[in-house]
Amino acid sequence: MSQRKPVVGITMGDAAGVGPEIILKSLRHEEMYAISNPVVIGDRKILERAREFVNSGLAIESIAADELGQTQFRHGTVHMLDLDLLPADLPIGQVSAAAGHAAFKYLETAIELASRQTIDAICTAPLNKEALHKGGHPYPGHTEILADLTGTADFSMMLSAPKLKVIHVTTHVGLIDAVRLITPERVYHVIKLAHDTLRKAGVTAPKIAVCGINPHAGENGLFGYGEEEEKVIPAVEKAQAEGMEVVGPLPADTLFFRAVRGDFDIVVAMYHDQGHGPVKVLGLDAGVNITVGLPIIRTSVDHGTAFDIAGTGAADEKSLMEAIRQAAELAPKW
Repeated sequence: MSQRKPVVGITMGDAAGVGPEIILKSLRHEEMYAISNPVVIGDRKILERAREFVNSGLAIESIAADELGQTQFRHGTVHMLDLDLLPADLPIGQVSAAAGHAAFKYLETAIELASRQTIDAICTAPLNKEALHKGGHPYPGHTEILADLTGTADFSMMLSAPKLKVIHVTTHVGLIDAVRLITPERVYHVIKLAHDTLRKAGVTAPKIAVCGINPHAGENGLFGYGEEEEKVIPAVEKAQAEGMEVVGPLPADTLFFRAVRGDFDIVVAMYHDQGHGPVKVLGLDAGVNITVGLPIIRTSVDHGTAFDIAGTGAADEKSLMEAIRQAAELAPKW
């Protein structure tokens, strides 16, 4: 098996946000080229404008997708696939239908390239959901686009931060809808995704903890209407019967402390804020979003477009750097 560095396609995300800036700030670090061959998928004129915001001396070189196999990637030059979709004077820090549509096209292009194994993994800069919708693409976010365009029915969002990994049963839906969508089948599938993902990453016997839905995990029927007994416990028992090291449902208010302490390798969260809150308390620059269950590798920053600081050069690149690292680590080595 070849040990060549994986080609990681970095999508620019919403060009009116901090994506272009954190991409340039990440790629000024030589370490990114030591572990990967990064190629940016976006608009060259937007990336060139962002050089001024971050005071970057990096060169930018446009290449074609069919040239990736022959490209000599080198620190100091940002190689990119220029889709040329946006004007150079795109307003910064504002919701834009044009930027939302472009963000979709960047990701669509990356998915096509990854599906053909032209690139080995995808790392996404943040998009803006309102802009995405205005641009004609009514998806809740990156994860759902990836699932749709790859024909993936069963997937989950995993957040990874130092000392804590969280995988979600539901994500971008309202809380009432989330409870409705939680089923024993879905909970079991996410437990198995967590188990299989960590096994592939080298964890021999992953320790998995499952959150309850209600306060105190229902406390034997005191809270809620038996959701834990109906929706969670059957899934946990099925996974246990198959030999997985899984416990739950456990009260979420203490479970995350125990996970950070090292009691568990991963936590299965029932809904968006239950899982996202603890990860983000650990630091917005530490979290990485990984879509589990896709036929391709995709990682992302775990923060938004930060329109309020876009164009100032103040955005922190640490989360994107970690996302590139994890994309390179998870990528197949053809």
